[in-house]
Amino acid sequence: MNAIETANLGHAFSEKEIALDRINMQVPESSIYGFLGPNGAGKTTTLRLLLGLLKKQQGAISFFGKPFEKNRIGILQKVGSLIESPSIYAHLTATENLAALQKIYQCPKERIAEVLELVGLSNTGKKKAGKFSLGMKQRLSIAIAMLNDPDILILDEPTNGLDPNGIIEMRELLKRLNREKKITILISSHLLSEIEKLVTHVGIIHKGNMMFQGTLSELTSMQQQASYTGISTSDNESALKFISNQQPDGRIENERIVLPLLSKEKIAVLNRLLLQQNIDVYEITTVKNDLESIFMDLIKN
Repeated sequence: MNAIETANLGHAFSEKEIALDRINMQVPESSIYGFLGPNGAGKTTTLRLLLGLLKKQQGAISFFGKPFEKNRIGILQKVGSLIESPSIYAHLTATENLAALQKIYQCPKERIAEVLELVGLSNTGKKKAGKFSLGMKQRLSIAIAMLNDPDILILDEPTNGLDPNGIIEMRELLKRLNREKKITILISSHLLSEIEKLVTHVGIIHKGNMMFQGTLSELTSMQQQASYTGISTSDNESALKFISNQQPDGRIENERIVLPLLSKEKIAVLNRLLLQQNIDVYEITTVKNDLESIFMDLIKN
């Protein structure tokens, strides 16, 4: 079952400014779904619509198969969120921040200590939240989002502004919440290099259009398809004819032979065979497109 699903979700701020164009999102239950796109792609608009912070104009939204509009209160009671910057009271401690919201959520007081332990802030004592590091503030915001014991976490760029250590801490925290609590996590970001270490599923959005949606392994397979081995020789046409017996998918491109990605062993054999044919090999290169390159290709095309 999908924890979150949208059908033809659309939104426009004006006739000329279309933010979303028929977005069909499927976030599987218990997954970590990375919602990726450059700044201004429509990520935050989508998340705001999911949470009812923007009025829906077109399409449908459902959580666990239930329409959002007809079950709004019940659904939001099981959703925790962090949209853009952390919303905390700087003059209060971590415990006091949570206590203020505990009364609103009407959840047990014991829950405060539980979520502080979950995010690693149980020893902050009387330190005011305004004196927290950015990473601590982000973790406090996650604790606030976790206070009502949600089934789903919706997080908008939670690693923004964090140093490398803070990013690692946030990544491990989210993995642990997903693994131990079976929480479905929808996280937006513009950093594929970081998200690929965290997520199980990916949606890529650009200019309000969904460019890709699927598992991380499906996106990784695109990486493999986009990688290749290039060979430059003294006679590329003769070399290609000879190579075609071993590798039929070769072609000449930009004055070199382009082949599907070869292993080190196959490259060594091919090099030796070409030299035996009196063909000089000037250069052999292996090009492996990383996921960030594929991400950029998707949004460019």
